[in-house]
Amino acid sequence: MHESWKKFLKAEFDKPYFKELAEFLHDEYAHKTIFPRKELVFRAFTTDLNNVKVVILGQDPYHTPGAAEGLAFSVPNSQPLPPSLINIYKEIDSDIGQHANPRGSLANWQKQGVLLLNTVLTVEAHKPKSHAGKGWETFTTATIEHLNSVRPHLVFILWGRDARNKKVLIDASKHLIIESAHPSPLSAYNGFFGSKPFSKCNEFLKQNGMEPIVW
Repeated sequence: MHESWKKFLKAEFDKPYFKELAEFLHDEYAHKTIFPRKELVFRAFTTDLNNVKVVILGQDPYHTPGAAEGLAFSVPNSQPLPPSLINIYKEIDSDIGQHANPRGSLANWQKQGVLLLNTVLTVEAHKPKSHAGKGWETFTTATIEHLNSVRPHLVFILWGRDARNKKVLIDASKHLIIESAHPSPLSAYNGFFGSKPFSKCNEFLKQNGMEPIVW
């Protein structure tokens, strides 16, 4: 985790809810197949807090073997593209032109200041949302509140119901909120396609004197 997050994370880790979550996860990792690997759970927090310009908020990690790598919607380049990421690339192509990523890793987005965060950071293999309601939502609520208060002019891209529930935590007079259905094939045609989040994001960044994201 990046040094810039240390104070915030220590405060959360010391709270009773997180200690209960940690005990739950210790048991889950000991007896079940859980994604992502332990060392990747907080990978999103290797993003320098002081460089964050965009927050993309999703649901929970990919639940198929080899896919989850600790960054929301991203997969290792060795993996086939998941349907949600295929739809994200389709929307980029429709919105602003050809997407820049040749394969599935979104690490280059992270390097540009995009925080790729899910509302729940772990999942049991083949059981989507299996770690919902265990404490992660409290943690990611605190994360959004922290970002809202310490960073100026962020773009929050909220995909899906779980992410959109965090909208109330964000000061819309200071930040840009872009929300739509999740890019999953189950919901992408209910408002994700055609929502143009990438051009809207970059226009806001340019208006506030920041470099646009190369999507």
